[in-house]
Amino acid sequence: MFNFLIIYLAPGNPVEMFIDPNTSADQIELRKEQLGLNDPLWLQYLHWLGNLLQGNLGFSYNSFEPVSQILAERLGPTLLLMGLSLLVGILIMIPLGIVSATKQYSTLDYATTGFSFLGISIPNFFLGLGLIYVFSLQFPLLPTGGMKTLGSDGGFLDRVQHLILPVVVLAIGIAGKMIRYVRASMLEILGQDYLRTARAKGLREFVVTNKHALRNALIPIITVIGLEVPMLLGGAVITEQIFQWPGMGQLTIQSIMSRDYPILMAINLIAAIMVLVTNLLTDIFYSIADPRIKYQ
Repeated sequence: MFNFLIIYLAPGNPVEMFIDPNTSADQIELRKEQLGLNDPLWLQYLHWLGNLLQGNLGFSYNSFEPVSQILAERLGPTLLLMGLSLLVGILIMIPLGIVSATKQYSTLDYATTGFSFLGISIPNFFLGLGLIYVFSLQFPLLPTGGMKTLGSDGGFLDRVQHLILPVVVLAIGIAGKMIRYVRASMLEILGQDYLRTARAKGLREFVVTNKHALRNALIPIITVIGLEVPMLLGGAVITEQIFQWPGMGQLTIQSIMSRDYPILMAINLIAAIMVLVTNLLTDIFYSIADPRIKYQ
């Protein structure tokens, strides 16, 4: 309801965004009436909710295509980009966080902490534009954007080339935020008595750190990863726009600019569902990581 209120109270309306400027006021009012924009706000909300309960997300005010069809086309590219970015971020943050904790106050620890602060501090749009300038303009190694090369069939290698820069931008942001959590969680576990006992029994330090310590340090790490998944959708709005990636982020910007209310409401709904699903998955992974956690 809050999202609906904010979207519909924003200045402008869909009719003014896509209709010819020379159109008469009577024609504009007729179009608003046809779209139901002249109805009271509460009635428009009930109409949208009623359609939603029947599995109907409505139609785009601009293209007049079903919203569900538009989202189906855009959701796949965003999930591909988000999934790879999260995977690369995890592959960066866990090893660096472990090394930073085990080599506390060393040069490597300071370097890792510095990388973490850089990852947090550099905005996505700045890093993205910088990477495009270096790797696409100065050294034309990678494409500037899009999902495939124009005129090509978009094969595997071509898709990988288009994924590299946006994935790097998102993964650096994820790893930068998460390394500190991994480091802090590992430091708390490494001083526990049972790890001293494991070392006294002759277990190798690699086994002590990566099997026994990491397993027990996973709970806070799983928590922050679970919180990061829905936020990736927000981060992808900027990144997808910079790299012209045809996903949900770019669709969000286009829908805001054109005041396409049904699409914006559907995107908000997907974001809410993502939060609920990731919270559920996080609880499930708690019990996998720590068998002591049981749900009645």
